[in-house]
Amino acid sequence: MGWFRRRGGSPADRPADPAAVTHLEQFVQSRRGVEAFIEPRTTVTGTTVILIAHDGEWTRRRMPNPQAVRQFAQRLSMPVYDVQLVGYPQRMRDFNARQKLRPAE
Repeated sequence: MGWFRRRGGSPADRPADPAAVTHLEQFVQSRRGVEAFIEPRTTVTGTTVILIAHDGEWTRRRMPNPQAVRQFAQRLSMPVYDVQLVGYPQRMRDFNARQKLRPAE
């Protein structure tokens, strides 16, 4: 029975979604001090990258595997960290707290 079998192989076998890569590239080009953080694969989601700018603004997209994140970061000359080793930077937490305080638009 193939009820629970995924079509097209595992997420690690697939290339990164071109729209996601374009979004990430635009985020890097339009902000200062962007760093990449690799978030590990879980039972719910595949590997993701979270890009965090100097002011804590961030964006997240799926990537096929940690190596793809490292290659992406190297191509754009940005530092890359493993979130399991270094955690999330304080500036991201501060940004999230500021967003919660903003009035709804």
